[in-house]
Amino acid sequence: MTAPAPSSLDAELARLTRRVEELLGMVDSLRDENRALKQRHESLANERASLLQKNEQVRARVEAMIGRLKALEHTA
Repeated sequence: MTAPAPSSLDAELARLTRRVEELLGMVDSLRDENRALKQRHESLANERASLLQKNEQVRARVEAMIGRLKALEHTA
């Protein structure tokens, strides 16, 4: 078995170096995307909680109005 030529090793090392750099770039990009997605998720979760609270408040007001209407109906 013969050892690869030095220029072949240099070429392979350069290729591997480029690939590692590409992968590091992808890791950075995915990390940024993940951070943005987590922030968006948190924002949407907060918005959902707010909407659920508002929905409950509106439901209570509508039920109170229905109760008042029924009371008026019985007194009329």
